Amino acid sequence: MRSEPNSTLEMSPVAVIITVLAYFAVMFLVSWISSRGSDNSTFFSGGRKSKWYVVAFAMIGSAMSGVTFVSVPGMVGASGFGYMQMVLGFIVGYLVIAYVLVPLFYRLNVVSIYQYLENRFGASSYKTGAWFFFISKILGASVRLFLVCLTLQLLIFDPLGLPFILNILISMGIVLAYTFRGGVKSVIWTDTLKTFCMLIAVILSIVFIGKNLGLDLGGIVSTIKGSGPMSKMFYFDDVNHPQYFFKQFLGGLFTVVAMTGLDQDMMQRTLSCKDYRDSQKNLVTSIMMQSVVIFLFLSLGVLLYTFASANGITEKGDTLFPAVATSGLLPGIVGILFIVGLVASAYGAGGSALTSLTTSFTVDIIGTKGKSEEKIKSVRQKVHICMAIGMAIVIFVFNILNNTSTIDAVYKIASYTYGPILGMFTFGILCKKRVNDKWVPLVAVIAPVLCFVLQSNSEKWFGGYKFSYELLIFNAVFTIIGLCLLIKKDGENVQKA
Repeated sequence: MRSEPNSTLEMSPVAVIITVLAYFAVMFLVSWISSRGSDNSTFFSGGRKSKWYVVAFAMIGSAMSGVTFVSVPGMVGASGFGYMQMVLGFIVGYLVIAYVLVPLFYRLNVVSIYQYLENRFGASSYKTGAWFFFISKILGASVRLFLVCLTLQLLIFDPLGLPFILNILISMGIVLAYTFRGGVKSVIWTDTLKTFCMLIAVILSIVFIGKNLGLDLGGIVSTIKGSGPMSKMFYFDDVNHPQYFFKQFLGGLFTVVAMTGLDQDMMQRTLSCKDYRDSQKNLVTSIMMQSVVIFLFLSLGVLLYTFASANGITEKGDTLFPAVATSGLLPGIVGILFIVGLVASAYGAGGSALTSLTTSFTVDIIGTKGKSEEKIKSVRQKVHICMAIGMAIVIFVFNILNNTSTIDAVYKIASYTYGPILGMFTFGILCKKRVNDKWVPLVAVIAPVLCFVLQSNSEKWFGGYKFSYELLIFNAVFTIIGLCLLIKKDGENVQKA
């Protein structure tokens, strides 16, 4: 029988506002303390003084957005613990980043990782990598904030009769304010706060839901193990299935190399450590901790579905966690933890994305060579404001479209943009040949187009085969093939970077 909600524990707009404001107060305090004495070097690279263990802990949260916070528990209903197959790929991918890419970036002493492409190929390749990152990041970050703005609209703004545009302006104003001075240094410390809040939220949610179901620790473990398809982790039986092990493992490996190792947003934190050895320790420690946290989120998912089934809650997927947490059927602290975890993960991801966009656009697209520190600071601050306005506009457009399939399409387009970047870096590291730099942008555009054609026709061409995350590999391979066709005929070698 479904329990009766306790009206004193319902998440009213006032309760949500108080919770959100309390979190923001702590976040701004952390940001203010960390941003004291900031300059351009601090904004772009943290002055290369960040402690590796602080960055490692912060990167747990930085790898997870508000979408992750609600989606990972919800996906258990459809794919069980299959996501852990990708996590195994993540672990191998982080090792590649730590021992291949990190020493390279430190040796070149780059502020933006895409400066490597200029050193290796030329200006056109450099701008291509920067633009692909820019498009992907502004779309992806805006979608993540959009989904959280929708939640806040339902919980706060709609009950108070306030328009969505005000929601957007307040949200982007908060993100802009806490990153404006400190940059990556503030991002690292607010990500540390974000990680702490997310861990507390998932652990205590497991405890309270387990207690409501009458389960002790042993009972929770038994419930998860005995949940049938929801506890299934490895899929080896059907190569055409999107969850097939090697699709997920290889997809995870190459996805994390591309979307972490070749992503200015993620690497900006890693490169803030004092040297490459500290950076390596940060990465290895972080992925091990991330793996445990993801496992906890999936475990929470099983308990959420069990609780929902026992109490007549029909929501599934992304709506499951919000529905259970704010239902009034659990102690009010669960709803508070959900709001704090969601807000922390979403605004943390938004802040880091805004900082990395500012860095990449200022350093890569506008350029800082020959400019004084004061001029760079002035340009950087103007770009920071423009990036915030750009993200606000994208969020507003998403709201007008109000189409979930559009959001899914944006994620797919965003994931495509990392394929050419992965291909360019792989070719540059493994091959010593020069290429005709001016044609590289054309190759970078053609590769995703070929992938789209391949994915659209894969079932017809390959006997029902459906592409999953391994499509990124083909995207990179097409890029590498294109670069091979651009090798200069004189065969002149360059020094391997």
